[in-house]
Amino acid sequence: MFELPRRSFSLALTLVLAGLSSAGAQSLPPLQETTFWEPEVQAGDLPPIDRRIPEEPLIVDLEAKGREFGTQGGVMRTMITRSKDVRQMVVYGYARLVGYNEKYELVPDILNAFENEGNRKFTLRLRKGHKWSDGSAFTSADFEYWWKDVANNPLLSPAGPPDFLLVNGKPPRVSFPDETTVVYEWDDQNPSFLQSLAQASPPFIYRPAEFLKQYHEDYADPAKLAAEVEDHRVKSWAALHNKLDNMYQFDNAQLPTLQPWINASEGKKIRHNFVRNPYYHRIDARGVQLPYIDIVEMEIVAPGLVAAKSNAGEVDLQGRGLDFRDASILKKGEATGNYKTVLWQTGVASQIAIYPNLNYEDDAWRAILRDVRLRRALSLAIDRASINQALFFKLAKPGAMTVLPASPFYKEENRNAWAAFDPAQANALLDEMGLDKRDGNGTRLLPDGRPMELVIETAGERQEVENALQIVTDTWREIGVKLIMRPLDRDILRNRVFAGTTMASVWFGWDNGIPQAYTSPAYLAPTDQVFLAWPKWGQYYQTAGQVGEPPDLPAAQRLMELLAMWDTAADDAQRAAAWTEMLAIHASEVYGIGILAEAPQPIVVSNRMRNVPKKGMWAWDPGAHFGVHRMDEFFVVD
Repeated sequence: MFELPRRSFSLALTLVLAGLSSAGAQSLPPLQETTFWEPEVQAGDLPPIDRRIPEEPLIVDLEAKGREFGTQGGVMRTMITRSKDVRQMVVYGYARLVGYNEKYELVPDILNAFENEGNRKFTLRLRKGHKWSDGSAFTSADFEYWWKDVANNPLLSPAGPPDFLLVNGKPPRVSFPDETTVVYEWDDQNPSFLQSLAQASPPFIYRPAEFLKQYHEDYADPAKLAAEVEDHRVKSWAALHNKLDNMYQFDNAQLPTLQPWINASEGKKIRHNFVRNPYYHRIDARGVQLPYIDIVEMEIVAPGLVAAKSNAGEVDLQGRGLDFRDASILKKGEATGNYKTVLWQTGVASQIAIYPNLNYEDDAWRAILRDVRLRRALSLAIDRASINQALFFKLAKPGAMTVLPASPFYKEENRNAWAAFDPAQANALLDEMGLDKRDGNGTRLLPDGRPMELVIETAGERQEVENALQIVTDTWREIGVKLIMRPLDRDILRNRVFAGTTMASVWFGWDNGIPQAYTSPAYLAPTDQVFLAWPKWGQYYQTAGQVGEPPDLPAAQRLMELLAMWDTAADDAQRAAAWTEMLAIHASEVYGIGILAEAPQPIVVSNRMRNVPKKGMWAWDPGAHFGVHRMDEFFVVD
């Protein structure tokens, strides 16, 4: 895989690695006016295409990907299940400063190029003439506004700059030499900086300054700003600014964007329309501006209706809201629904993983959950083969939670660690812990006499989770552990886990199951409360010790040491060594009890759609679901 350079490298090399090209590397093809915007151009309400795209646009090499040149136009239908999920258009659109290409290499996208000097100094080169969706210039001034007037304004950002920009607690030195250059520099290495910019939910280190300055007290007319605050019924200018500054939520149709589609719908609606961005920076080799699709129509439906409406042919592209259990009914509907169902791989480390909460508030249970013998016993008492047969017709891969074979750090012994179905060994481990007394029902007793009833809370969103836990219930009963399943709302579940009131929970495994040498292993260390096995340890790290608890188990402390080693590594060999030991610790300690990995994800693709890969990876990060597959290159044929 492509290793991020430790010194500056040429733009030409960047472009070769990207599988992309820019106008600076080859002659700009004759530009074709976008049919959708042609009436506005003719009316003088919009500049012609040659004044809308950057001087050096990103030219997509479709032939290198084995894709067709597309035709502009059409409407693509898809579905979401919550109104706030209109933000998926930022995920699917996947316009990033740097992003992953189809080989999961980090390459320039919005940026024209970047230079990385020893992971300490990053020079970001913008595209001259690049514009926001409202036609205002996109320059280093937009980075400067965010850095000086947002990230370092105590009213807008009380906690200061985001954590990913702090190295050993110190922020970077940020400079803006000219309108197309931004420089981030640290005294110590920040090797995950570029990776952070490529996330599915990215940290936007720039803002549309011209638009947002209207709502900032340092720039706006005081009387006008006061009137805006009153009109929006908020308490202060800062509250108003933060309300309007929602680049990821994507629900403010007035906020300029760099994404391929613009939100053209305001307020709460059942259907949201997203129209093509007339200033988008990508074109194909024929001079046709992307995206090919004019309008994306996103309908909000009840979760239980996604498969049924897909089956009825009411979508053109759908993955979110579908599970493998829907595959059979989707296959049956292909003939009348005018679509195909393809199965993609999933990129999470585990499709289903159980997380005993090592920070659970009950002292007696906490001591037991922290004993690695319990976690190993619970893992050994799961019949993964039966779950695979029942849920996925043996198409998934049973095993412990670890990285996938697509990662260079994959080891078969990690997937097999404590993952064989062995109730006898599980019983022996529990007896060895002193949990050898049982009640009349065969349930083991805790040292204080309570029955060993392990409550696992779920988000109640995936039927496959409930079905898997039903099978686990039966096999855990054989070792004297009574599983009690408690479905909750997702937000309530997470808040309970964070507060330490959840004994155990179930979710996916690590989002990134295919890490490379450039990938930070921070999610393997107790750095984030979102890892459900150690929320209090994660809180402690995230708040610099103000909230939560410091890790007090040697293995967890070692994970933090290894993360620090990765952060300061001189080369990829040292980074790989840190990854290898961290994965071995997780395999041994079983912080998350993985059940199955590489479960197939059904993707419904209308027969009207083109350039949608038949084989792909459905992953949140890296990948942004459809994002890494570049939805702006998909097109429809009627």
